[in-house]
Amino acid sequence: MSYSNNQKRRQRNNSSPVRYNGTGSTNRNRSNSNTAKKKSTLDPSLLVKEANHSVVAKVFQSERQISDLPISAKLIQALESKGYKKPTEIQDRTLETLLTGRDLLGIAQTGTGKTGAFLVPIIEQLLHKRVNPYALVVVPTRELALQVEEEFRSMTKGLGLYSACFIGGTNINNNLRALQRNSHVVIATPGRLLDLTDRKAINLGKFKTLVLDEFDRMLDMGFIRDVKRILEAMQQRTQTMLFSATLDKSQQSMINSILKDPVTVKVSTGDSSGDAIDQEVIRLKPGEDKFKVLHGMLSDNEFSKVLLFEETKHRVSRLCMKLNKSGIQAEQIHGNKSQNARQNALKAFKQGRVQVLVATDVAARGLDVSDVSHVINYQIPQTHDSYIHRIGRTGRAGKIGKAYTFVA
Repeated sequence: MSYSNNQKRRQRNNSSPVRYNGTGSTNRNRSNSNTAKKKSTLDPSLLVKEANHSVVAKVFQSERQISDLPISAKLIQALESKGYKKPTEIQDRTLETLLTGRDLLGIAQTGTGKTGAFLVPIIEQLLHKRVNPYALVVVPTRELALQVEEEFRSMTKGLGLYSACFIGGTNINNNLRALQRNSHVVIATPGRLLDLTDRKAINLGKFKTLVLDEFDRMLDMGFIRDVKRILEAMQQRTQTMLFSATLDKSQQSMINSILKDPVTVKVSTGDSSGDAIDQEVIRLKPGEDKFKVLHGMLSDNEFSKVLLFEETKHRVSRLCMKLNKSGIQAEQIHGNKSQNARQNALKAFKQGRVQVLVATDVAARGLDVSDVSHVINYQIPQTHDSYIHRIGRTGRAGKIGKAYTFVA
């Protein structure tokens, strides 16, 4: 699908990039940057796909209101004050199971409400018996950890329940001081959690409940040894919840070793097809100015909330600066940015104060930003897996998303 009929006609008339039809070579994909990664071997024909509109038509609607759920009146009031009206599918289908203490394998994409799916039963259990500490939530990225803590705090406002969040890129001395206070729920990234464990500052064996969120991303990002260490230290836990967007057969044996007689709930199919996303490539002709093409696209009102991916930190900074100089409001997020800078950039993007968030792959790992209109890959990604995780930031909550990839 084109980004704009009028824009598309202008592109054709000016001999600008057109939709790639699955033929041709990608050997001209070059960069002048010394920081460039190796040339991608990804076949651009895999990046052209029309959204399946029937998928979007099957949006789940629970028969229950939030007030119908078997949870405390105080928690119902807190959820309703947040604007919750009905549970999402993953919440509706897992609540009773989790309240009984069963282990769970939940297959659900980011943006389906799975944070609420595990937090609501945890909070409900804590309202009945305030155990300190009670639950440990392990996530792959700093941004996701902060989002989970923000959600927990908003759900428990006035309920006397407390959390702590431990992530890389922050002062570990502040973490040590935070551990001197009572926290019912701890949210952490694997590396920082194990740093604190090695310092004897936190005893993982005291936690009763473990949540492994974005499990497939944790394995993709090389956290398998860290996860195994965490599991080894929590052998006395009574409940484990594992959430994953995809279900790879190669991970099944490990999942079986983590969960005991689990209930499995699949909201998504467990594959990464991007069915709700119109996917196209923008094929540049020799000598064509890629940035001018990008600027023309972003000047179209349809491109209201855009995630723009580059391959390296240096390229992200350079592209973001160039966009701002050209009049396109943009922020950037990558590994060299401080945690405060990353959070401020993400907040500005979420609130619509900037049109474009330029990012490395770090932004594709678990970010939950609503209503992303477009994902644009300024360079063709290194792998199809990376591509799928990037474009998965759009086309959610019953909406069709759009993804474009530049091919030189």
